[in-house]
Amino acid sequence: MARLVAVRPRRIAFAQHLVIMAKSPVRGLVKRRLGREIGDVAAIRFYRSCLSHTVLRLASDPRWQTVLALTPDQDVALRISPPPRKLGRLPQGSGDLGRRMQRLFERLPPGPTIIVGSDLPGIRPAHVAQAFKGLARADAVLGPAPDGGYWLIGLRRSPNVLAPFAGVRWSSAHALADTLANLHGKRIVLAPALRDVDISEAYHDERVSAERLISP
Repeated sequence: MARLVAVRPRRIAFAQHLVIMAKSPVRGLVKRRLGREIGDVAAIRFYRSCLSHTVLRLASDPRWQTVLALTPDQDVALRISPPPRKLGRLPQGSGDLGRRMQRLFERLPPGPTIIVGSDLPGIRPAHVAQAFKGLARADAVLGPAPDGGYWLIGLRRSPNVLAPFAGVRWSSAHALADTLANLHGKRIVLAPALRDVDISEAYHDERVSAERLISP
């Protein structure tokens, strides 16, 4: 008589999703504070270059599926040169930053999801990989920024999608603290700090760093 053997149900492995949030590089829409300090032309040129390099660095990595989320919605077909491979595109929709990020977390297929900005010259695939690794043992992962905000947020999205953005004071020194307060009682991992470029000091520091890398 054949012996019955208990078989464990196979765990479904969901794909990892990376969302790069971006604005169309148009005067008056993007990098307005930086534009007031270094000029609109220089600020838009910087942002366009940063966006292209961010997408090209991250979208080619096979460890996750990359989506570019654009605003305004009608610019979802924004051309990026050279065009990256395997890049999905989504409109961000209306509302403040929190409402737009929540919509993305809820709209994407099942699986751990990380959202990053598009003005991070220092971001590398290793940063994203480390964040996904942390998310494997946590409910959420956040990457602090020196100004009190954050450059990365990821949610496990299992068994449900958390909603950590209520009442967050965006564009302030309280954004990270407010989001952490909304995640009270959840398992949280902090990624290494990175700086986005919103002011001339950060812009000039990044230029100096780039020149050092290419100098003989």
